[in-house]
Amino acid sequence: MSKLPKTSVTLTVLGSGTSTGVPLLGCKCKVCRSRNPKNQRLRASAWVQTQGKSILIDTATDLRQQAFREKILRVDAVLYTHPHADHIHGIDELRSFNFLQNASIPLFGNAWTCEELNEKFGYIFRRTAPVEGGGIPQLELTQIDSSSEVIDIKGFSVIPISLSHGSKESVGYRFDSVAYITDCSYIPPSSLDRLKGLSVLILDCLRLEPHGTHFHLDQALKVVSELRPKQTFLTHLGHDFDHAVWRKKLPKGVALAYDGLKIRS
Repeated sequence: MSKLPKTSVTLTVLGSGTSTGVPLLGCKCKVCRSRNPKNQRLRASAWVQTQGKSILIDTATDLRQQAFREKILRVDAVLYTHPHADHIHGIDELRSFNFLQNASIPLFGNAWTCEELNEKFGYIFRRTAPVEGGGIPQLELTQIDSSSEVIDIKGFSVIPISLSHGSKESVGYRFDSVAYITDCSYIPPSSLDRLKGLSVLILDCLRLEPHGTHFHLDQALKVVSELRPKQTFLTHLGHDFDHAVWRKKLPKGVALAYDGLKIRS
């Protein structure tokens, strides 16, 4: 793995929840009825601030609400993990940042992501004539190769991490000694090598029972035991996880992420 210069990174967990969010509509379980704000989870996404840059990881369905809560006033780039709805359907909220910045915003994703974005949001990426009413986000989509040792994002170097999300490839990202890994069911050995020596790992953990496209708790803890980061936060959480309960049950150095969590490295 390439050695990158040491930089200061602040990563904010914008959303720590699964695709439905928590509480789940109509559910009356203890977690969904909880008044603990750490059990109220918007869709999984993150915000990275480093070297004067403001970078989103995914445009989650709840991006507008997340941006207001964290007072995000600028977006220099977006890194996409994959093109499932909960990770991309806030894309139109980027219009507000176009207005604020008077500039287009670059987006980065793997081949699967770029193909799906072009297909699902043709009015943004494939329009051939002006759209009546206007208000179309001004975005520039670039395909990345997750096998690259380093990718340059607006002058800042990021290490991509290739992951298996069922039969598809999702992408995690490493910023210096902090890595963000969501929506995965397997981490290949070559990608595990890129995750050594972490101070903080944010890691996918959907539920307690096995799942076809996500880590469940036992799988996530196995990865933690192999990589041995100084601190791990589990994210993309469903309503299996009550903060008050799992704060006491998880191993030392492992905790549940929550919306608004700030990690500085």
